[in-house]
Amino acid sequence: MSPKATRSIEAEVTSSEIGNPVPDEEIRHRAYEIYLERGEQPGCDLDDWLQAECELQRAEPGSDEAV
Repeated sequence: MSPKATRSIEAEVTSSEIGNPVPDEEIRHRAYEIYLERGEQPGCDLDDWLQAECELQRAEPGSDEAV
């Protein structure tokens, strides 16, 4: 399998397929809010995404991380 084909397969995997109960659209929205809160400075998009995902998973009812 070519590297290009592998990338397209990986791109099709969504968070719901790997056990993430939070929809990508919610994560995207929260990550954008975090970006705005940081003063719209570029270069931290992955950090923003991971922080948003973590926050939303904690808030998800029935999640293992909910307290």
